[in-house]
Amino acid sequence: MLGSDRRGGEASGKTTGMRTSIRRTLRPWIARALRRLYLMGEAYVEEDLPPFANEPKNLRIELPRRLAGTERMHIGNDVAIGPNSFLFAQTYYPTEVMRPPHRPMPVQHFEPSIVIGNRVTATGALTIGAMQRVEIEDDVMFATNVLVSDGLHGFAHAREPYKYQPMWRIAPIVVGRGSWVGQNAVIMPGVTIGELAIIGANSVVTRNVPARSIAVGNPARVVKRWDSVQEAWVPVADGHEATFADSG
Repeated sequence: MLGSDRRGGEASGKTTGMRTSIRRTLRPWIARALRRLYLMGEAYVEEDLPPFANEPKNLRIELPRRLAGTERMHIGNDVAIGPNSFLFAQTYYPTEVMRPPHRPMPVQHFEPSIVIGNRVTATGALTIGAMQRVEIEDDVMFATNVLVSDGLHGFAHAREPYKYQPMWRIAPIVVGRGSWVGQNAVIMPGVTIGELAIIGANSVVTRNVPARSIAVGNPARVVKRWDSVQEAWVPVADGHEATFADSG
């Protein structure tokens, strides 16, 4: 029995040593393989993009992504957009999947453009939809899951599904230079956000936001503005409707 235990111990030791040796051998190989996969993914993100209206430099739109109508998109340099984003310049409606069954629906035609400035960044899940024009100026920062759309599905009546009603309330959007748009924000048609403004998380922006102001809520309202004399953010008094002239 004692000999058997000794042999069993020796066998166990050999097995443990073999496993350690295999791990040591495989570890650098696995690291190199993972590095190659990472670099391949990086190259795919940067290089396998469709043509745009211009030739942006150092553009990153991470996978997975959806892009439609890129020939109508002008994108600046050093733009970085995170995964699960959807950018579409819509030239007609309804698309094939939005047509009503068993009857024709008039087709709307659009001349959209999406303009994104230099050094714009988005964490991910950014949706930009244009039927007329959406312009994002330089150095804008988007948090996750922001929607920017210059048109709405029609809801003129409640006699049929809204997906079968014409698009409407189409109006251009501008997001000013250096602005910060918080997580889950929605920017509605016709809105202009002034430069260096802040849009709070979960806000729905239905009207213009002055430059150098902070707007929050649903619908978003201005709660603070930058005072250039005090060099500080100051509250906006209740009942005071900030305008572009208030931005200092």
